[in-house]
Amino acid sequence: MTTVLISGASIAGPALAYWLDRYGFEVTVVEKAAEVRGGGYAIDVRGTARDVADRMGLLPQLRKAHVGTRRISFVDADGELIAAIRPEAMTGGTEGLDLEVRRGDLADALYTPIRDKVEFLFHDSIAQLDDRGDRVDVLFDSGIRRTFDLVIGADGLHSNVRRLVFGPEDEFHSYQGYAFAGFTIGNDFGLAHEGVSWNVAGRAAVLYAHEPSEPMHGFLTFGLDEPPYDAFRDPEAQRELVAATFPDQGWYVPRLVAAMRESDDLFFDVVSQIHMPTWSRGRVGLVGDAAYATSFMSGQGSSVSLVGAYVLAGELATYADHADAFAAYEKRIRSFVEENQALVEIGKQVVAPSTQEILDARNAQLRAASMTGDQGREANSSLTLPDYLPLSAAEGQAGC
Repeated sequence: MTTVLISGASIAGPALAYWLDRYGFEVTVVEKAAEVRGGGYAIDVRGTARDVADRMGLLPQLRKAHVGTRRISFVDADGELIAAIRPEAMTGGTEGLDLEVRRGDLADALYTPIRDKVEFLFHDSIAQLDDRGDRVDVLFDSGIRRTFDLVIGADGLHSNVRRLVFGPEDEFHSYQGYAFAGFTIGNDFGLAHEGVSWNVAGRAAVLYAHEPSEPMHGFLTFGLDEPPYDAFRDPEAQRELVAATFPDQGWYVPRLVAAMRESDDLFFDVVSQIHMPTWSRGRVGLVGDAAYATSFMSGQGSSVSLVGAYVLAGELATYADHADAFAAYEKRIRSFVEENQALVEIGKQVVAPSTQEILDARNAQLRAASMTGDQGREANSSLTLPDYLPLSAAEGQAGC
């Protein structure tokens, strides 16, 4: 039986583990956190990714967890309403079919079916990888040594596996010109199942809420010519940078800045993507954000991860040789990945237009109700899921 180590237990990792387990692989998942992370902001599952969720039998559970954002209101610098639209008008989603769930609810839905079937090593990480040609020797941070047939990095934008095997992140990192801070804030704004976006050129302040009894999620997004390297490991520097970028603004911005300063769940990063010429090397492969992060401004990160995990598992179950499987995986979904990565350009123009001219054009579209999201709809549904080996026949096919 082929043994596979997956690094990362967020979205792509458990999805890949689910399919590999069903195809007869022996799967271990290592995760640096102490448990599967719950809570979090809402993410979308649409297009081809919804088909993956359907094949996993997750649709009933995800429908129950659906938070259902009903509208997004855009306001100007003074807080005056520009327009209120359905989310699908921007995302290219399909009303009544798309699923919007908290990140933690999706993670839990993926983890629950496999938690007693797949080995999980929480609170640990990979320290060293040695691809020996016929196996991969792994040293974990805990000091444990294990050997696997294959190792898959599903450990996100700042992937440890990618760094160990493919080289430094900056070789593959494509900075998109923005940084952002995300945090929770008390819901004294009265929001429920909706979001509000404030903009001036190059800056955005966003609030959204699921239930009126829950905290709101706040985001402060702003343009920067270069990534703020000095702030990445210094939360206080992050807070100072964000506050300095939003001085004396109108609307609800001062309250957001104050909440950001006081927050104990601040998440700060840059808007970026990962572009790689290949997603595998020897017996090590990558999936999800580790291989092809699309950025939150594409609105497709989790959906692309679900599709990538499904295809990678299917190809590994189809081919006896891992190199052939990795090649087929890349051939099958690279164009799908690139189409969804391209959505970031639309996202930037909608979320935080960089100039007054682009902001005025976006506002005119909003007022005319002329945002259709057609390009997003084409990208998120541009891949038809292949059918792989019947699950009953797959166990004997898993090769390495």
